[in-house]
Amino acid sequence: MTTSTILLLVLISVLLLTRFFTLKMYALKPNKHDDTPEKLGVGFEEVRFPTDNNKSLYGWWIPAEKDAKQAPTLILVHGWSRNLGRMLRYIQHLQPLNYNLLAFDARHHGSSDKDDHASMYKFGRDVKAATQYSLSRDIDPDRIGVIGLSIGGAGSTYAAAIEPAIKAVVTVGAPAHPVDVMQHEFKKHHIPAFLWWLILKQIEMKIGVKYEHFAPVNNIAKAEASFLVIHGENDDVVLPSQGEKMNAAARTGQCEYWPISGRGHSDCHHEAGFWERVDEFFKTQLKKG
Repeated sequence: MTTSTILLLVLISVLLLTRFFTLKMYALKPNKHDDTPEKLGVGFEEVRFPTDNNKSLYGWWIPAEKDAKQAPTLILVHGWSRNLGRMLRYIQHLQPLNYNLLAFDARHHGSSDKDDHASMYKFGRDVKAATQYSLSRDIDPDRIGVIGLSIGGAGSTYAAAIEPAIKAVVTVGAPAHPVDVMQHEFKKHHIPAFLWWLILKQIEMKIGVKYEHFAPVNNIAKAEASFLVIHGENDDVVLPSQGEKMNAAARTGQCEYWPISGRGHSDCHHEAGFWERVDEFFKTQLKKG
């Protein structure tokens, strides 16, 4: 076997390996919700609204109990591989505080349309679509906020930079940059470092948009919105340094940073005072002018 043949076989093997890992990272089976707000005794309307590529998103619209036309509106955004059912705990606590609420499934999640693949970029575009849908309802257009969990928080940050109607954003365990999070996953799954660049490049090509374009760390300061960045200090999925990066990238006075000791990626809402602080942030940032 010649040297050139050996090199060709090695190259093919590397490409196949990177293809395998890329497909594995994108393996995502949409799971539909098991429960609805009815379980909480909360009335809701099932809705569908358009997003990019002629796709549609499924959601729950929950009007405020009092003066829905004047109440602030919050868009609730789940994380990777989850669905809007993940936001039932948020609905339970926020609905009695007199917000209009819109929870929805991002593309390739839950009951929303598939669209080749899911990505942080598409999460952001879907949050923008959800904002535009909210504006089509009879609400106060100057009082719209977003709560995003994990990649949902990252997408919400990008959405705030491209959708000026978003005035306030709460992120919980959100990445600052997609490459940081993927490299952390590579290490956890013992993927050889020499494959990282190829995998990252393949994923970027699949998304069709440069990471730097939608990375939250590059977009938070572009947004007119105010931010409350919440991060568990024991988070091993999205490291706490990601929350610190987000806070450091914000404009002076734009961001409140709340690192929560002893909390991980999915349990920050169990912290004492969590709901009160979230409510205070939104009521302050979305108060009537």
